[in-house]
Amino acid sequence: MGEGTTIPESRGRLRQAFRLVRALLRHHKRTFFIAVGGASVFAACTVLSAVIVRLITDDVIGPRFNQGTVSARKVVVVLGALVVVGFVRAAGVVVRRTWAGRTGWRVTESITSEVIDRVTLQPVPWHRHQSTGDLITRAGVDAEAATAVLQPLPFASGVVVLVVLSSAWLLITDIPLGLAAVAVFPGLIALNIGYQRRVDRFYNTAQEELGALSAAVHESFDGVAVVKSFGAEGRETERLAVIAGRLREARLGAVRLRSTFEALLDGVPTVVNILLLVGGAYRVRAGEMSVGELTSFIYLFTLLVFPLRLIGFTLSEVPHSLAGWNRIRELLDQPVVPDPALTLVPGTDGSVVLRDLHFSHDGERDVLSGVDACIEGGRTVAVVGATGSGKTTLLHLIAGLVRPTSGTVTVPVGGVRLVLQEPFLMAGSVRDNIALGSRAATDAIEAALAVAEAQFVHALPAGLDTEVGERGVGLSGGQRQRIALARALVRQPAVLLLDDTTSALDPTTEAKVLANLRAALANTTVVAVASRPSTIALADDVLYLADGRVVAHGRHDELMQAVPAYRRLIEAFEHDRAALDADAAARLP
Repeated sequence: MGEGTTIPESRGRLRQAFRLVRALLRHHKRTFFIAVGGASVFAACTVLSAVIVRLITDDVIGPRFNQGTVSARKVVVVLGALVVVGFVRAAGVVVRRTWAGRTGWRVTESITSEVIDRVTLQPVPWHRHQSTGDLITRAGVDAEAATAVLQPLPFASGVVVLVVLSSAWLLITDIPLGLAAVAVFPGLIALNIGYQRRVDRFYNTAQEELGALSAAVHESFDGVAVVKSFGAEGRETERLAVIAGRLREARLGAVRLRSTFEALLDGVPTVVNILLLVGGAYRVRAGEMSVGELTSFIYLFTLLVFPLRLIGFTLSEVPHSLAGWNRIRELLDQPVVPDPALTLVPGTDGSVVLRDLHFSHDGERDVLSGVDACIEGGRTVAVVGATGSGKTTLLHLIAGLVRPTSGTVTVPVGGVRLVLQEPFLMAGSVRDNIALGSRAATDAIEAALAVAEAQFVHALPAGLDTEVGERGVGLSGGQRQRIALARALVRQPAVLLLDDTTSALDPTTEAKVLANLRAALANTTVVAVASRPSTIALADDVLYLADGRVVAHGRHDELMQAVPAYRRLIEAFEHDRAALDADAAARLP
């Protein structure tokens, strides 16, 4: 929403503020102007109350003391007018605050939704170059920062009306004193603008460091196992402390500057008020103005002190909001990267066909080089190879998550689903994690759970409605894998890709899952990266990769006889598995 580019640093601050507000209010003008209307009513009633104070002083209090009597009707009319104006003024405050709050909330919601929509629109290659923590900051903290200026803005706009009306009334009441009072306003505005320009760099730095800190914390959280394994807790703590220190210094710089600004904003009007009172006393003694006029004059100028602070507060929020808005625009202005899934060629016979497939991460070294293979529809194929042979990359290409450097991938119409070795579960219920926003019927979910051997769900406290916690922290690794498998199965894919998906299961459960897949998905092509010999032996075919190429494609027992390198790899797998089982047995009490 709003402007298509970031707001340049070189533009005037007032122009920047105007463009920012115009961009923020593009879809929510009505609520904003209702709030401005309430603030304007408040301003008009404030000036009107000063007029009534003069009437009370000169026409009620003065006659009562000087003449000993005053008309009861006049007292009722004047005081009644004061009460009515007070109620209308209060109503203006309620309208202003209510609709200003609604405007801020709705604009924040709109910006956050737009950021989330843009992030979800970007394909996997774009996300691989982004920091998750920084994206979260832009959708949350930056969106709130960008809209911070909207809350005080209606009141500030009402204050402008108040200053104009007050200036007119002060000059009408007494020109010399009025000129002295009105002359203060430009000085206060200049003070506000000077403060805003100086504090700008602190807010920009703080906003950038906040994004960096969020990204760093998210990285440490994701890699906590690696950090602990390498004993790098101290280094990570130091790294986060350095970023937090820069953030603290930026925030403290802004606070110090704001403290000076607030002191001046308090002190200048107070000193001027005292001088006006002294000068007014001389004017009254000279007969140039009445006591009521001086009273209303001082009363109105005193009422202006706090609203003038609101102008300063609003202007002080502009740098903060600009910093957040520019970071959001940096994200929204990035073009949507072409989706690699669009490079997939739709097939008609249910087969997955790879033709002269090349892929490179850096454009120099091929991860996959000249891969040719035809995986017939309805068959289960195990992709086998040593670490770094390109197995996972091959699955990502078939899933359309990455774009091939050259070559083609043909997949059947009906959808491809990939289940990762480390599945991601949301902090919702089991049902939410399986349905994932779709309207999957309970019967379909139950059928998917049965195929995935995930009946353990029914033993959970609330069954399908059990909350699994952030990232599925309440479940074991094998349970998370089976729920992720059920999530893919409920969508009835034409091609099911398993990236070592059953690695956390015991051999018996794994064999049951694979048997269920063969029975329930007779027409589905299953391509599974596997390193467990028992799993490989259950596949219809094996696709053996080495150094990014297909070395052999056939049945497991045939490859064991005909391909020595494949046989040695399977024997190494068996040795590693036996060592792991022996180590696990030794750990038992």
